[in-house]
Amino acid sequence: MKRRYLIHLGILCASSLTIATAAEKAEAENLPIIDISQQTERHVVIAAGTEEIYQGHPTTVLLPDKKTMFAVWSIGHGGPGGPMGRSDDAGLTWKRLDDRLPPGYKTHRNCPSIYRMVDPAGKERIWVFSAHPGIARIVSEDGGKTWKEMPRLGFPCVMAFSSVVQLKDGSYLGMYHRRQPDGLQVLQTRTTDGGLTWSEPTVSAQVKGKAVCEPFVFRSPDGKELCCLMRENTHKGRSLMMFSSDEAKTWSKPQDTPWGLTGDRHAGVYTPDNRLVISFRDKAPGSSTYDHFVAWVGTYDDIRKGRPGQYRVKLLHSYAGHDCGYPGMEILDDGTVIATTYIKYKPGKKQHSVLNTRFTLAELDPLAKEADARRKDR
Repeated sequence: MKRRYLIHLGILCASSLTIATAAEKAEAENLPIIDISQQTERHVVIAAGTEEIYQGHPTTVLLPDKKTMFAVWSIGHGGPGGPMGRSDDAGLTWKRLDDRLPPGYKTHRNCPSIYRMVDPAGKERIWVFSAHPGIARIVSEDGGKTWKEMPRLGFPCVMAFSSVVQLKDGSYLGMYHRRQPDGLQVLQTRTTDGGLTWSEPTVSAQVKGKAVCEPFVFRSPDGKELCCLMRENTHKGRSLMMFSSDEAKTWSKPQDTPWGLTGDRHAGVYTPDNRLVISFRDKAPGSSTYDHFVAWVGTYDDIRKGRPGQYRVKLLHSYAGHDCGYPGMEILDDGTVIATTYIKYKPGKKQHSVLNTRFTLAELDPLAKEADARRKDR
């Protein structure tokens, strides 16, 4: 099927809710935007919304076989858990597993997240964490065939782990956020036994006058450093980032991200050529794709050195404004990126659906070059 691409030049949109500074306008104009949001042949609907049912806030995990993929989400905005889907063909087709889950899972609430962890003895577990009550959780120890409920962690939070990353010693770092009387805090905790028990949480970031939340942590290509991108919930400026060179024992002072990475609930993957594809709900001041589901493409050095990056992609169009964009991001060996989110997929009375869109940078790079050439001609 012939595909139609819309290529923007990063020109500022008057409908954006946040006014861009002169520096941000210049950065936007130098960052091409490719629009693949209307290429429905890329889309796989996992759970369709109806007039009565709102499908929300999914996350995904892809197992090492690069075929088995799980997705979990909630019913309603921040509502109860219950749904789970499994794909045996890397996200192309799905079957529901709701009836295999513990009955109590339907009482867990708000933005479930799913992760695979391996303990020191080599035992694999798949965990699902939900915010309430007190980071509730279920686990599978047989590759997702059966599930059981586990005691909740008891950590007060707004949302459960939005990021889990393995450290060099084999333990796992989990990061999340909570609300305190003096503002939002990003916290971290660690497990040394594959997710069964977790250390007492400590505060990783709190910024006066800012509202830091939804941390996304990933490692530099050389493995020496951790980067944490954070949503800034006042939406008065850019997102924030901090770095650790000692396996999360300490973090640098949070600072602004590049303009093109400003958004809510970042998640990303490395491509085979060591570039990053990071998706999120666009909140860049003055962006022409403000409030839609987008991805940023660039290198780790672009982030570390505050450079704009290479280009951005409008992945899906939101017909409900800002209510979209909590993503699961997976990548296959051939470089296919699978970006899963919740979104009001079409205009009308039907509510949000959970779906994924698929692409490779080999498809998008030539379009970015074309967009950049048009910018230079202009």
